[in-house]
Amino acid sequence: MAAIDVAGFIADLKDHAVDHGFHVHDERHFVESYSLRQAWEVDLHPEEACGGPLDLHLSLEVDPRVLLSFEDKVLELADPDEPPDEFHFPMLFTWALPPLPLGPDLLVLATELAGVGGPDLPLEVSAIDSFASVTDAPERSLAIVARIEVSLAKVFLGQELLCEVLDRCLAVSQYLLDRAPVWLDEV
Repeated sequence: MAAIDVAGFIADLKDHAVDHGFHVHDERHFVESYSLRQAWEVDLHPEEACGGPLDLHLSLEVDPRVLLSFEDKVLELADPDEPPDEFHFPMLFTWALPPLPLGPDLLVLATELAGVGGPDLPLEVSAIDSFASVTDAPERSLAIVARIEVSLAKVFLGQELLCEVLDRCLAVSQYLLDRAPVWLDEV
């Protein structure tokens, strides 16, 4: 029997995201047949952004070696002891917007988003400028990524709620939604 129910954790996380103002659209689960690595993916966005333009993609990568090592530690524990907090899975939040005719200054955006995400949700801001043809103006596509570590010990103990992370993700989403009309030249 597994020490951690990853599928149950993802189901609880989706319910918890709804409680924090998100709308969940889709969920995918991938298993690599050779290494048994798993990836859980969830598409969500703030409730008021159901018609776009913002997409938020959450992904959790499950390394079977980390999971098995954690389970070995749990089996070695005496009854009242708690497992050590040294086993983690990476979780990524990725925001995407459609191509922006009036894309923002990346340095300004990264600086402002750093204040929104805070130290608990460090954000990476990147952009790709695309040219449909040589004579066309560039269209900028933004990608914002946050990486956090999910503690297996906290998941095991039922303490990994991610409330602060979900609140900050909602704040980042709201920030992007508030500015998207200007970047999309819809004002």
